Amino acid sequence: MSDEILPFPLLAIVGQAELKTALLLGLINPALGGVLLSGPYGVGKTTAVRGLLDLMPTVEREREPRPDAEPTTLTTVREPMRLVELPLNARLEDVVGGINERVALEQQTVRLEPGILAHAHGNLLYVDEINLLDPAVVDAILDAAAQGRTLVRRGPVTRLYPSRFVLVGSMNPEEGALRPQILDRFGLRVWVAPLDDPRQRLEVYRRAQAFRADPAGFRAAYAAQTAALAEEVESARAILPHVTVPPQLEELALAVVQALRIPSHRAEIALLEGARARAAADFRTQVNEEDLRRVAPLALRQRRSPQIEEHGRRSDDERAAVEAALAQALPSPHPAPRRKQRSTIHQLGEEQ
Repeated sequence: MSDEILPFPLLAIVGQAELKTALLLGLINPALGGVLLSGPYGVGKTTAVRGLLDLMPTVEREREPRPDAEPTTLTTVREPMRLVELPLNARLEDVVGGINERVALEQQTVRLEPGILAHAHGNLLYVDEINLLDPAVVDAILDAAAQGRTLVRRGPVTRLYPSRFVLVGSMNPEEGALRPQILDRFGLRVWVAPLDDPRQRLEVYRRAQAFRADPAGFRAAYAAQTAALAEEVESARAILPHVTVPPQLEELALAVVQALRIPSHRAEIALLEGARARAAADFRTQVNEEDLRRVAPLALRQRRSPQIEEHGRRSDDERAAVEAALAQALPSPHPAPRRKQRSTIHQLGEEQ
């Protein structure tokens, strides 16, 4: 590995505990729904994401043989997750996949090639400046994240690629807001604030200078800590399937979400899955109250919607007005005779 591509160690980043925690939890538990990093330029968002390269767990993936290879069966390999970065100028065809133009011109044959989303399968997909992406590209990423697959269709030719990945996005809010639909997809949200302590800011400068002068030597100083953390991530992913949430803590999590009047059900999913990841990182098989306390700010911030609340109030007022008009215009209904079996539609109506 050359000096130019050596990542800055994650543990060498000064401060930013929430940033490091969220990225590690997202790596441990892909069911979280990914991580969004918001903050001004120069606070270490991209540096932190690339620091995960030293911590990537081993995953099992199926590798397709070359089109001209024999036999054509899939082979299963175990290898570290990779970091796939989405360029800001990526076209929709680059992201989803499309026709191999060289083969089409030389052989007059339509061959569909995988896009970035397919290459991200089983890996970490990093989208920098996600709020500046073309809306069609963002929609394709969201669809793949939700479905776990990408469909490429060019005329009568179609191909389906698996696309399950850990999604990490970053943005500078000075350049524009993120659409609510996209924002809701991210399980954890981190505000990466500039450091306030002058001593920490000076330490940032000194470490950056030391890394530029001797990347390999600087990384060597953190090698033991980084290796230990990589083992912890690997162990936590193995423990995660066995981690449970006690019923009383599930109720506590729902109470917090409802107290905040958060409309999206992804809030409780992110909160509970984040708590499970934190428990696994602590080598425990049961979530405790401290897990919820630590994860809640990451999972629940930026989820409340005054517009949705107002729309809900107007909808309730309109329903009440309709029922009042019905009560005034229609005679009181006589009770219908009970039948042994009710239709599903009738049962749903009686639940309202």
